[in-house]
Amino acid sequence: MQPSTDDATARPPLTRRLARLMTWFGQSRQWWALGVVSAMIAALTEPLIPALLKPLLDRGFTGKLQMWLVPTFVIGLFAVRGLAQFVSQYALARIANEGMQRLRRVLFDSLLGAELALFSRQSASALSNTVVYEVQTGAMLLVQALLGLSRDGFTAVALLFYLLYLNWKLTLIIGVLLPGVAWIMKFFSKRLYHFTRLGQQATDELAYVVEENVLAYRMVRLHGAEAGQSSRFEKLSASLNRLAVKSTIASAAMTPLTQLLAAVAMSIVVVIALWQSGEQGLTVGGFVAYITAMLMLIAPIRRLADMANPITRGLAALERGMTLIDDVAPEQQGTYESTRATGHIELRDIRVNYRGEDEARALDGVSLTIESGETIALVGPSGSGKTTLVNLLPRFVLPSAGTALLDGHEIGEWKVQSLRAQFAMVSQDVVMLNDTLAANVALGAEVNRERVLACVEAANLTKHVASLPEGIDTVLGHNATQLSGGQRQRLAIARALYKDAPILLLDEATSALDTESERLVQEALARLMQGRTTLIVAHRLSTIQHADRIVVMDHGRIAEIGSHAQLMQLDGLYARLQTHAMRTAPAGQPATL
Repeated sequence: MQPSTDDATARPPLTRRLARLMTWFGQSRQWWALGVVSAMIAALTEPLIPALLKPLLDRGFTGKLQMWLVPTFVIGLFAVRGLAQFVSQYALARIANEGMQRLRRVLFDSLLGAELALFSRQSASALSNTVVYEVQTGAMLLVQALLGLSRDGFTAVALLFYLLYLNWKLTLIIGVLLPGVAWIMKFFSKRLYHFTRLGQQATDELAYVVEENVLAYRMVRLHGAEAGQSSRFEKLSASLNRLAVKSTIASAAMTPLTQLLAAVAMSIVVVIALWQSGEQGLTVGGFVAYITAMLMLIAPIRRLADMANPITRGLAALERGMTLIDDVAPEQQGTYESTRATGHIELRDIRVNYRGEDEARALDGVSLTIESGETIALVGPSGSGKTTLVNLLPRFVLPSAGTALLDGHEIGEWKVQSLRAQFAMVSQDVVMLNDTLAANVALGAEVNRERVLACVEAANLTKHVASLPEGIDTVLGHNATQLSGGQRQRLAIARALYKDAPILLLDEATSALDTESERLVQEALARLMQGRTTLIVAHRLSTIQHADRIVVMDHGRIAEIGSHAQLMQLDGLYARLQTHAMRTAPAGQPATL
């Protein structure tokens, strides 16, 4: 959602937002202590430089100051400061990386257990951008800014105390600078936060266009849509560029305005200091030490003003991760669990509405009883509710009304992990991880090599696996695109065999396969279906004819139920679909409903 100006101004105070981040970044207490102490030591060395000038100018040129003291002191001073800065930078890296690791783990675990609606609300690119890049950017910016804040804050305080020690009246003039700096930082940080949030959304939209075109590159090129997609990308890129420019203006304006205030204050101080040197006998060393310390004060004040930029950007990035944690609702959990279900399924007046009561229902009053070990085929026109019914059982879709039971227990009463352990699925959209073939077959379980090989053999993949360079240890790459469609389907069958669940869901498992691939897949499916309750969503007659019962669906309702012979004798919707399929099937090709 696009943040408004009101959102930016109504957000919680900075201290409260930083305090929440300490949940992840505050556990490295020893590194925080080391970083702050070393930053303080480095800061305290700053006033010693102008302090050295005073005796050097007042006594050094008259021969009353030993020559070796100055170089020794300077070398020692810079050695201490260098060591302190090194330690603070090392502590910074430890704090940022360890905190980032904790927050990323929480975010990823939240995604793994999130309600499934999250993945329809947010794109994969937006979620991955938040977990990987936003957290890293925010952590480094914010921790670096906070340690810089402590270093420059200590430096400014140390220099101010030294200035007060030298001439407290002149130093009071510098105090006029502080309210102006605070107002500038507050005003521009609000604008910067607003533009940062808008920039995050624009970045997500741009990344999503890239993601879509990477996934759909064949269709884009086939339809000659490159120009349109390029224009779409350019429009979003220009919008992101405008936001970046506005953000830069808000960030860059702080430094010159702060420096202008500092220059005014410094000019006033110089005039008064020169007047005092004539009227009150101020020494050359004292004058130079004071002016030097005052000039040195400008740098930390400028850097403190610049801190608004990384703090604002870091907070915006990390708060996005925290917003994701807040918005991610875990899946509803029941209490019932079973080691292995019998596979008895009962649906009572199930209704599913994706868009609300006024829209057409995906399922509209479906009631069906499936006995243990029974094979049920679901057929019907596209959009009739077949896939919705299959996704309902492992709770990938939640019913709007009605009751779905497995072994006499409502699916909502089951623990989600236990419920899904009862199902194995083979669909037309096979998803493989960028891991070894063995890991993909044993997905979610420990790899047993002998069992993997047995499942590969049962899925008619032994010959192909033997041709792979490392056998079952071969890394398949992105979604196993190096495999053919039939090989990927059989690999999904091997995965289902390895899981050995009592209920099997087949969603268009043989769609878009050639005759030879379909034959091999059908042989593997026949082995897989033995002794299991099976629901088959399919269009090919060869897949559904031998089912115990065929459920014909239309507009979210069950139109007919029976065996192939019974439905053909009924001469209803199934018979019409069958007749049309046989009439339009190409010669030598299987008939498809």
